[in-house]
Amino acid sequence: MRKSFVASLLAVCLGWTGTAMAQTYPSRPITLIIPFAAGGPTDVLGRTMAQRMGEILGQPVIVENVGGAGGMLGSSRVAKAAPDGYSFLLGTVGTHAQNQTLYKKPLYHAADDFTPVALMAELPLMLIVNKDLPVTDMKSFVAYAKKNEATMQFGSAGAGSATHLGCVVVNDALGTNITHIPYPGTGPAMTDLIGGRVNFLCEIITTAKPQIDGGTVKAIAKLSRTRSPALPNIPTAVEQGTDVEAYTWNAFFLPKGAPADLVKKLNAVTIEAMKAPAVRSKLEGLGAVFVAEDRTTPEYLGKFVRSEIEKWAKPIKASGVSAD
Repeated sequence: MRKSFVASLLAVCLGWTGTAMAQTYPSRPITLIIPFAAGGPTDVLGRTMAQRMGEILGQPVIVENVGGAGGMLGSSRVAKAAPDGYSFLLGTVGTHAQNQTLYKKPLYHAADDFTPVALMAELPLMLIVNKDLPVTDMKSFVAYAKKNEATMQFGSAGAGSATHLGCVVVNDALGTNITHIPYPGTGPAMTDLIGGRVNFLCEIITTAKPQIDGGTVKAIAKLSRTRSPALPNIPTAVEQGTDVEAYTWNAFFLPKGAPADLVKKLNAVTIEAMKAPAVRSKLEGLGAVFVAEDRTTPEYLGKFVRSEIEKWAKPIKASGVSAD
């Protein structure tokens, strides 16, 4: 009976501590870890959300970019952080699904080592090429790639990133084995595409769109099932006869063991920031698609991560690509 009483008392105390923490949180600035280089698509979304979330919370949300290992270095830092709400992560399909199969020894277990907060947005990938490449659509790109695969190169934001695995899916669909050139982020990869040092990228729409609009690159196809309202004149690969779908998504995660009341509060702040007209206007204008509110719960995100790990395992294993 004494053991039972002590256990019950401990549970009550822990519950009270979590509630008290949520009521006073935050009492100082919060750090949002973005596990990729500054200037990339994840960074754009994260900084836009962080600014509005800081306004709602009454404390600054300071963005820190920690790139490397396909986003695992920054993600691992959050996994090891104290679960007090003062460090959280902007995760992606790469950091929380694809890397679990791609890497021989992942630095964490994406489904078990974090506390899910909220799924926010989905972003399709665009197949874009150097403007001097003699192709104009998917048909001419496929023909050119098959003829010149030995000399062609594609860039990415790093091994294991969504931009890397998007092009792995394209390679697989075309039956080609084009050389991959990994970069430390989207910025330098885009610079080399514009400069002609790589031939194509499978880039996230939010960072591809400004270059497409500016005419510095050519858009060949949107790598999803439907066209984007942000780029309505760019047909999908499926429309053009190539069955390819590649995308990323963004979600917030806390370290494992974060108190439920704190998770609830950060989830509510995330949803409020997602609804802000300035946030929606900016990100939807760049091609981001905010998820429906019934998909923003922590419970949904937890199940979603496990399903995404399973979904991406098959094409990654089939491609034979792996990273140390």
